[in-house]
Amino acid sequence: MKTASQPMLGAIEAGGTKLVLAIGPSPDVISERSTIETQDPATTLAEARRWFSDRGDFAAIGIATFGPARIDPHAEDWGHILPTTKPGWTGCDMAGFFQQAFAVPVGFDTDVNGAALGECYYGNSPDETSLAYVTVGTGIGGGLVIDGKPVHGIAHAEMGHILTPRAVGDHKFAGVCPHHGDCLEGLASGPAIIARWGKSLSELPADHPAHDIIASYLSQLCHTIFSMTSVPRIILGGGVMQTPGLLENVRRRMPALDCGYLPGGTAHQISAPSLGQNSGIVGALLLAKRALDRSV
Repeated sequence: MKTASQPMLGAIEAGGTKLVLAIGPSPDVISERSTIETQDPATTLAEARRWFSDRGDFAAIGIATFGPARIDPHAEDWGHILPTTKPGWTGCDMAGFFQQAFAVPVGFDTDVNGAALGECYYGNSPDETSLAYVTVGTGIGGGLVIDGKPVHGIAHAEMGHILTPRAVGDHKFAGVCPHHGDCLEGLASGPAIIARWGKSLSELPADHPAHDIIASYLSQLCHTIFSMTSVPRIILGGGVMQTPGLLENVRRRMPALDCGYLPGGTAHQISAPSLGQNSGIVGALLLAKRALDRSV
């Protein structure tokens, strides 16, 4: 399944409810893919290993995973899942499992950094080397790419856990984040919406006040990202963003928030993922390619 000039790459986009598995000769060519349920680590990783083993040889694997995760390659616990509410996953050596199983280089980063990389290199704006990718779903997370490289500090960014001013008239809901209560994720994630209104945002009537409240919080996040990073584009993905009209509502609120101050002005864009549901898995394939390039 591989040639000397173009070896096959393996990729995993690991989410809290499912893992997307793929192989391809390059990040922009997916030869085969599959989706498996995220169960306990032993069951899930063994199923992923069997899937890759059945596809023949590949030269490297890239993992874009849910967090929190240790992405510092110099850390002793690099490639591990850090303390998480997902049962059994705390301390899971995800990168090490696949290194040992296949004896190939492994690239490892967060799912949102992977999606940001995928959009940066293979999206519709190839001239943009800097952007942010935010997913709004079961949680809220953000990845940042500057000059073509994902931004890492002592850990990965946690954009979903910023503390944000309350939307007008929205002061009674305590929020669902177990750590912060009413941080952004606690107020605007999918579980927060259901906890507050009993339905997903897309199931609520178009004139329901929830639409404006959620758009208000997400536009505040976008303004914060633009102010702190000056990236030209923020991409909003995830299940909540599938709600009709939500993206347009977020865009519409930006000028009022900014009051014409940001030097980038209208050059700052808020977009849907140009790769659709493939942003993360394309980014994971790119992580595999980079891991392979570093090894030769």
